[in-house]
Amino acid sequence: MEIKEAQKKVDSWINTTGVRYFSELTNMVILSEEVGELARIIARKYGDQSFKKSDESFDMADEMADILWILICLANQTGTDLTSALENNFKKKDLRDHLRHKNNPKLK
Repeated sequence: MEIKEAQKKVDSWINTTGVRYFSELTNMVILSEEVGELARIIARKYGDQSFKKSDESFDMADEMADILWILICLANQTGTDLTSALENNFKKKDLRDHLRHKNNPKLK
């Protein structure tokens, strides 16, 4: 699925099944919550924390999809074309970072 199509599908779902968008502030808080849920899984799976009983049924892909969903909601609400934004972000990184990481001895 292309990003533009994902933005349209989320918008369609929100305006039919979801009734309306939550406010941008509410969605920002939800985004923070979802990032926290993913961080919890990563801290336990790849970090030093132990899993709790309540963590046993984690689904990292689902948490990432939740983050993407809310990010798309925020993009739709603010009139942001994520395809263009990502393309511009690549350009920015190409200009700014084209030698930065290659010259980092920690990455060799």
